[in-house]
Amino acid sequence: MSTVKSALTIAGTDPTGGAGIQADLKVFQEREVFGMSVVTSVVAQNTEGVRAVQHLDVPFIEQQLDAVLEDITPDAIKTGMIATVEMMELIARKLKNSSIPYVIDPVMVAKSGDSLMDDTSRQVIRETLIPLATVVTPNVPEAEILTGIEIATQADQKLAAKYIVEELGAKAAIVKGGHLTGEETEDILYTDGHYTSYYSERFQTKHTHGTGCTFSAAIAAELAKGKSIEEATSIGKEFIRDAIQFSLEIGKGNGPTNAWGLRLQGLPNEGENVHGAPIR
Repeated sequence: MSTVKSALTIAGTDPTGGAGIQADLKVFQEREVFGMSVVTSVVAQNTEGVRAVQHLDVPFIEQQLDAVLEDITPDAIKTGMIATVEMMELIARKLKNSSIPYVIDPVMVAKSGDSLMDDTSRQVIRETLIPLATVVTPNVPEAEILTGIEIATQADQKLAAKYIVEELGAKAAIVKGGHLTGEETEDILYTDGHYTSYYSERFQTKHTHGTGCTFSAAIAAELAKGKSIEEATSIGKEFIRDAIQFSLEIGKGNGPTNAWGLRLQGLPNEGENVHGAPIR
């Protein structure tokens, strides 16, 4: 039996289970990696919005991180809600000399529109964490904040993805196109001087809470298993497509995506045979 791979999520919580570390751990389980978590912030939220946020003390976050890293070395790490400068500096210090694949979901704004990060923190994430990233996974609003580029077209997506890599120092960036218009969505990956586009049909549903967490967690899980950036992103795209298409319709607001995906529909789970969404 091969050694089980592991992935660590460092993020905030969602008590209704649709986003944050709860969503990440569900995805890790579905992608067959052992999931671990370090909580940065406790968030009182549901499908209708964020009610309150309580950030944990940085020394306690460090104790959580040390407890994991001194015992079980993760095969991949992803971060979600990292809300304060002190948190970012701590994580940067811990990961600075690490070779562990690192995925950043730059959580800045909740699906409901609630701001989750102040202006200073937005600037510091560009300077401390983005340069350490293997993959950064911003949506259009997040990419605009990170790059200062107004994004209205696929050409703009390409400019933003390239900027995150060549100017901010990430190894790869995929700018998601869900906020743009069109019959299908296009996510554009830039790495090693090349662009790859991942396409999916656009589903008419409001139940997209936690899509960013789910997508980035799936990529992290595949990187933990040794997949290349392109292959991990392709599998992640396929996974989030199914999670949106077969939404659970839970909650009064923007309901969560479905980490069970095809399996909940009684259809075979492609598992390791997934080759990803259409690429052009």
